[in-house]
Amino acid sequence: MSPIKITMLGESLERQGGIVSVEKLILKETTSDIQIKHITTLPNGSTLHKVLVFLQAIGELFWNLLNQRADLIHIHVSERGSAFRHSITTLIGWLFQKPVIIHTHSADFHLFYSKLPQLLQQWLSWSFCKCSRFIVLSDSWKKFYIANLGLKPEKVIVLPNPVKIPASIPQRIDSKQIFFLFLGRIGERKGAFDLIKAFASMRVAQQSQAKLVIAGDGDVEQARSLITTLNLIDYITILDWVDQEKRDDLLTKADVFVLPSYNEGLPMALLEAMSWGLAVITTPVGGIPEIVTPNQNGLLVNPGNIQQLSEAMQSLIADENLRISLGNNARVRVKQLDINNYLTSLRSIYTAVIN
Repeated sequence: MSPIKITMLGESLERQGGIVSVEKLILKETTSDIQIKHITTLPNGSTLHKVLVFLQAIGELFWNLLNQRADLIHIHVSERGSAFRHSITTLIGWLFQKPVIIHTHSADFHLFYSKLPQLLQQWLSWSFCKCSRFIVLSDSWKKFYIANLGLKPEKVIVLPNPVKIPASIPQRIDSKQIFFLFLGRIGERKGAFDLIKAFASMRVAQQSQAKLVIAGDGDVEQARSLITTLNLIDYITILDWVDQEKRDDLLTKADVFVLPSYNEGLPMALLEAMSWGLAVITTPVGGIPEIVTPNQNGLLVNPGNIQQLSEAMQSLIADENLRISLGNNARVRVKQLDINNYLTSLRSIYTAVIN
C-alpha cells in the first residue's frame, strides 16, 4: 500500500518553541507509511522576509495540489498572524477539495479572538469551519473552539502534545542543593518574573538550599536586571535558549521544574520535564489541569500568586519524599503521551479523513 502523502504547513524548524518541538517530533519519528512534505510558512527574520516566505509557501502548496502530491493538508496554527495566514491556506485546500486538518497550539487564542472586530471573527470562523478535522490540546480548548468558532463537535479532536520518554532517569536522592528549572519564553505570560520574585520572598536559609536556572528567549535582559535588583545573582542563573542536548542535561540535573504561566495550550517543556521524572510546580491554565493532578503528580498554584508559588517551592525544598513521589508519578502520567502512541492516533485521524 502506498504511503499517505501529507503536506504539512508550519513554522520553520529553525525557530524555537512548542510548535516546532511538536513538528520535529512528528517528522523525526513518523513511520514509512506516512510521507510528509514540510512547508515553512513562518521563518525567522524581518517582516519582509516573512511575507516572502509565506508567498513562497502558497506557491509550493499550489504546486503540490496541482500535481496530486498531497492526500491531505496538516496545518499547525497559533494566534494573531498565524491564524490569518492559515485561514488562507485552509481555504486553498478546501477549494482543491483536499482534507484539511487544522492543528491549533495557541496559548491565548481566546484573548486574541475576543479583541477582534466582529467581521474578522466571522472570517476566521467561516474559514476554519472548512477544515475536515480540528485538533486541540485539551477538553477545555475543545469547548472553547466549538462555542466560539461554531465548529461541529464531531470535527474537533483532543490530541494532547506528544513527548519522547527517556529510557532512564536519575535517582535524585540526597540532593544537597535543590535545583529549580524554568524552560521557555522569558516574560510575563509564562510567569518568569513571578518566579524570580517568589524565590526572592524565601528566607535566606531556604535560598541557600536552592538554586534556580531560567533558560529561554524573550525578555532575558529584563530578567537579569530583576535578579541584580533583588540581590539574587548567587542563586539564580539566566541562560539564553538552549539546544536539545543542553536541555536534556539541565533536565537530568534538575530536581523541580517550575512553569507559573498565565495562559497555555499544553506546554511541551512541562511534558518533557514530567517525562524526566521531575516534580513540577505549575498553574491550572489551558490543558495543564488535565495532565497535572494536585499533590499527586505535581503542585498547582494560581497564576500571579507569588506567595503560593514561594510556599510550593519551599515545600519541595523541605520534603524529599514529596519531590520524588511527585516526580515518579509525573513520569507515569505522561507515558501515555509517548510519541509512538501519538503517531498511532494521528495516523487514525489521517486515515479517517481520506477514506
